[in-house]
Amino acid sequence: MSMADELDKLASLHERGVITAEEFQRLKSRLLDGASLEGTPGVVDSTMRRSLDDRWIGGVCGGLARMMGVETWIIRLAVTLLIFFWGTGLIIYVLLWVFVPPEGADAA
Repeated sequence: MSMADELDKLASLHERGVITAEEFQRLKSRLLDGASLEGTPGVVDSTMRRSLDDRWIGGVCGGLARMMGVETWIIRLAVTLLIFFWGTGLIIYVLLWVFVPPEGADAA
């Protein structure tokens, strides 16, 4: 994602009230200094990675929540409910656990 796109994303989050003016300025200066916004709370990550810090089992729900910009408990509830539909949630979870790389892994 280009710097202009990330700045637009920050401006959009600030306009919607997702981040405060102070957070907007801090994240903007961090972005302009060359740092990435990956892993920043409130900033939706466009790539799927398993979470290393928000995990119970494999980090799949934490990674999905970060990618979608929602609370982790919502994803965990959805996966749990899907387990009751012929094990669909369990199958999806295991497949994502196997095929989605963890945070910090090279995207080669």
